[in-house]
Amino acid sequence: MNETTAATRPPEPDFSTITTEELLVYRAAENRFRASEAARAFLGEPHAGAAIDWREIALPDRVVPVRVYRPAPTGGDDGAARTDLPLVVHVHGGGFVGTATQCDWTNSHLAARLPALVVSVEHRLLAPDSPLANAADDGWDVLQHLVRHAARWGVDPARVAVFGESCGALISALTAIRAREAGLRLLAQVLVNPAVDMTEAMFDHPSITRYAYHPSRALPLLRYVRRLAVPPGADADALSPLHAGDLSGLAPALVVVPTQDALADHGRRYAERLSQAGNPVRLSEYPEAKHAFLTLPGVEPQAEAAQAEILAFLRTALAK
Repeated sequence: MNETTAATRPPEPDFSTITTEELLVYRAAENRFRASEAARAFLGEPHAGAAIDWREIALPDRVVPVRVYRPAPTGGDDGAARTDLPLVVHVHGGGFVGTATQCDWTNSHLAARLPALVVSVEHRLLAPDSPLANAADDGWDVLQHLVRHAARWGVDPARVAVFGESCGALISALTAIRAREAGLRLLAQVLVNPAVDMTEAMFDHPSITRYAYHPSRALPLLRYVRRLAVPPGADADALSPLHAGDLSGLAPALVVVPTQDALADHGRRYAERLSQAGNPVRLSEYPEAKHAFLTLPGVEPQAEAAQAEILAFLRTALAK
């Protein structure tokens, strides 16, 4: 996969009437923009101390692209030869659109400054033929592969965390639950503006009503996301961490909530449920921050503070 040097951002479509063909055209154009140098004015410049490249993970039934961030070698240190790095498995947001490249700013800082190997999953995006279950499987299967082949990737399989934003935070939360069920111990989960309720009740949270059309047209977009994510006959509860029957024994969590976000109450309620189940949880709210603020340091003044908080949380959780 290659970044482009120039791209024009497409206008946002009407999500209440968008067709499959229009979705694919919009997705391609939007992702070209997010991977372009022009977008870095909004998305931020990567940390110079991280090496970034695309890799592919060959699973039994598919190949999943991943964007890999590794601390760059310094002095006599061969960063590529290290075998003791902690592992952070990241999942980008966007749902039906998005690319790991849009998260270069934060992921490169984590790789360089923790230091750690950060692997961002270029999961299957939501589409009429690709429900949320596919993306959730990509997140979980990549995590399992990396832990199973830890020596090959130069990581310590005993120091692993998951991290995601928006729909990616949903996938990361589901991954944390699956890890507990499989006996795979995670040391941390970082969930930024998470969408954790995919049931019909996902729109009943007060923040959805308050921020339905301001500061962005969130409600039509979220309705479209749910329509793609949970096709008729799918079990919405199984894809909604907020409605999981047992949330005990999960990794310590940092839940980051921008307050001017339709999904703010998803994060707040999930932090409550995690705490009630006996898990260590920190709920951190950023007043007046908007959805996806962490990926927009060029326009969101609180992005740097949130990145610093995530870095500190993971540094403590992943310490030897």
